Amino acid sequence: MDMGLTGKRVLVTGGAGGIGAVVVRAFAAEGAVVAIHYNASRGPAESLADEVNGVALAADLTVEEQAAELIPAAVASLGGLDVCVANAGAYPADPTPLWDIPLERWRAVLDANLTSAFLTARAFLRHVRRTGTGNLVLVGSTAGTFGEAGHADYSAAKGAIASGLLASLKNEVVALGPKVRVNAVAPGWTATPSRVEAGIDPANVERATATMALKKLATPQDVAAQIVVLASDNVSGHVTGQVVTIAGGMEGRLI
Repeated sequence: MDMGLTGKRVLVTGGAGGIGAVVVRAFAAEGAVVAIHYNASRGPAESLADEVNGVALAADLTVEEQAAELIPAAVASLGGLDVCVANAGAYPADPTPLWDIPLERWRAVLDANLTSAFLTARAFLRHVRRTGTGNLVLVGSTAGTFGEAGHADYSAAKGAIASGLLASLKNEVVALGPKVRVNAVAPGWTATPSRVEAGIDPANVERATATMALKKLATPQDVAAQIVVLASDNVSGHVTGQVVTIAGGMEGRLI
């Protein structure tokens, strides 16, 4: 099936990361032209931009002014902007129970995940208000659906993205254009290159897949494919306000 993405202008935030880079390549394979957003990963972002004939753009998406400037920069670089994938985020490495989470960490994790998604969506939708067309894909997590012990901050941020934020936006964006859509994906445990390189504890894999029908971790390609499908008006033109969970049929968490 023709996805109808040839020539579409796409911005992927966090586009140099383990999942983001695969998302960028997936859109490029469909003929889209892609802007790769990065914050600290300049080298990988520029290398990827060279690979896909795209462009690398820097911004700290927790800073209002920089997030606001990213969308006009993408529009100027690509000649327009049709799709925005709000993928940027950060996972706190150290599992910490809620009663031991410092307020500084709580605020930093919510800023890196929820505030960055808000600022990205707001800037993109201000562009859509002028063009009357556009498609936004948010990236949540099964941590936001089922919770995750030791990461209540991350779970709260991702849960907000795929519930209240998404549910509100899908009713708001149609005021900007009759075909403007917003959806989300919620990946489960995903075997990103960095996670594979660091080594994945088989005991953790067993616990992570315990409630999955498919007893395996997702790959970045699994996640990227669903994002591309949601971004395609040909395939998902009547789909909005939906969360696609990419977790092998997960029904809960033991982690």
